[in-house]
Amino acid sequence: MAKNYSGILKAVVKKIEPSVKEKKILNAYAKKAVAYVKKEAKKFNAKVILAGSITRDTWLTDKREFDVFVMFPEKTSEKRMEEIGLKIGKTVIQKMKGVFTIEYAEHPYVSGTVEGIDIDIVPCFEIKTTEKLKSAVDRTPFHVRYIEKNLPLKLSDQVRILKQFLKTQEMYGADAKTEGFSGYVCELLIIKYKNFLNVLKQVETWRPGEIIDIESFYSKDEHQKLKRMFKGQLLILIDPTDKKRNTAAALSQSNFFKFKKLANEFLKNPSKQFFFEPEVEPITESQLISYQLQRRTELIIVKFAPPNVVADILWPQMRRFGERLQDILEEVKYEFKVFGRDVYTNEKDFAAVLFEMEISKLPSVQKKIGPSVFDFNDSKRFLDKYKGQTLAGPFVEDGKWVVIVSRRFLTAREKLFDSLKVNASILKAKGIPNHIADKISQGFEIISENDKIMELAKKDKVFGIFLRKYFEKEGVA
Repeated sequence: MAKNYSGILKAVVKKIEPSVKEKKILNAYAKKAVAYVKKEAKKFNAKVILAGSITRDTWLTDKREFDVFVMFPEKTSEKRMEEIGLKIGKTVIQKMKGVFTIEYAEHPYVSGTVEGIDIDIVPCFEIKTTEKLKSAVDRTPFHVRYIEKNLPLKLSDQVRILKQFLKTQEMYGADAKTEGFSGYVCELLIIKYKNFLNVLKQVETWRPGEIIDIESFYSKDEHQKLKRMFKGQLLILIDPTDKKRNTAAALSQSNFFKFKKLANEFLKNPSKQFFFEPEVEPITESQLISYQLQRRTELIIVKFAPPNVVADILWPQMRRFGERLQDILEEVKYEFKVFGRDVYTNEKDFAAVLFEMEISKLPSVQKKIGPSVFDFNDSKRFLDKYKGQTLAGPFVEDGKWVVIVSRRFLTAREKLFDSLKVNASILKAKGIPNHIADKISQGFEIISENDKIMELAKKDKVFGIFLRKYFEKEGVA
């Protein structure tokens, strides 16, 4: 039976393509913003370029945004470039009767909102080649020109379809939270494979370390060198404007395999559901209890206020924090065991590290196994160490010294609390990421009671959804 790919994709485009009116409005604001920026930039011998999905009409109907890049002469000092760039951005957003904030990437830039449209005004250097990059943002004008030259407007809807597919599956975005595919990567995949279905057919065949080199910068003989250059990166999509950069570097291993699985599922059984999943409801208390009874595990939440840093710094620090706490819990001398972990933050006033504990409670006694009785020096050190501390022993088992002692921490909660109730400098010395260490030293909570966990889920619906998704993870293979 023939599969109705065409009918499904046409229906998807109808829902995600901005209307003629929406396009007219966004383009009018873009034209106005560029004109204002050009007028200001001219005073400083800087050039202006419009950037973002608006340039090739690949934006989704709910994404009303564009970027304006101010390109300063290469000889301009970095300090002056930043100062003038911010001055221009503030002036323009104010002229357009919008509101703005100063955001930070490699350089500070102005992020404004005008009549519900997000406008970023970003300073960068005008360079002749990407080999002379001063910062990552200097690449953007090269990307704009490459896409304009190589992506025909007739393929815009194919990019939209790919973006919507990835967005629904929570894989659209190269930010530190999502670890997925950027809009630029979506455009490059369509340039390479011509349409959405061809992309999925290729994705099915991808293997870890897959190399896509649109401009053929490298010969087949150099592919092993490329894999060494981008070690650990499952998809290597060479930037057509910079042969030393992997545009898919942000892609997580999980999302690589998730995309392969979803591509296979859609090609076998195409459906609009891949593009418009029903809304996920927060977990209920009865469901939370049911999962725990079924799995015989215990949840522990470390709750704190997130540091005021950009998301691309916050999310990696959250993940490292969770990883470090698991290492602390699983130190051999304590014997706690983590079954699973995840992290959540609303990036404002609530952050949490979730541990699902396989072993969270331990007996009050602990057996310490020492060296062989034939190892005189180590035996003496072991016996001296526990002298006067034992509940039983020392005695010999299987040729080794053994003592029974009182256990210091009986629960994982106690261990976590003891490890975190110190000042920021000690937390940092323990390997807790800097920004998070500063916040933890100001206060935290350790929560394992289901009613308290559900209170958090009721206050923050997205956290409730996060909990559901934690327990209802789908396989990626």
